[in-house]
Parts: sequence; structure tokens; C-alpha cells
Amino acid sequence: MEEATRFAVELDRFAGIERRYLVKREGHTDPSYGKPPWARTLEELVECGVVNLDKPPGPTSHEVVAWAKSLLGVPKAGHGGTLEPD
Repeated sequence: MEEATRFAVELDRFAGIERRYLVKREGHTDPSYGKPPWARTLEELVECGVVNLDKPPGPTSHEVVAWAKSLLGVPKAGHGGTLEPD
């Protein structure tokens, strides 16, 4: 099993999800174009990443963005689309 597939399987295991993967062909990327997410430092992930967030009912989208900025120590953050639970 290639590194990318192992990464996906480990994420599923962490989330308590069990599923089968059918890999037709593993791809390889030239390292001069970047690196895979699991090889990035925390700073690189925060700088160029996306936080997938399951917002609970109650706080507004604006409040959750403010909390994320504070927790991650970043000057700018925003959300795309609605963060409403419905």
C-alpha cells in the first residue's frame, strides 16, 4: 500500500470510519512542486490549509471564525459558505 493510501486509511481509522479502498493506480508528484499534506509542518498547514469544521448549534459562524483565529494564532481567517448545522 502506497503512502497516500495509508494516510487515507489512517484518517478513517482515527475518525472511526471503516471502508474499503480500490486503488487503480498510485500517482507520484515531482517534489519540486510541493509536498503531500502529511509531510507538511503544522505551520505550513495553517499557512496554506483549510480547517474542516463541524459547527455545533448555538454559536454564530462569525464567533466560530473568531475562536479559530484565536486558537490558531492567525491574523486572518474566514469561512466559505454557511456553517449552520442544518
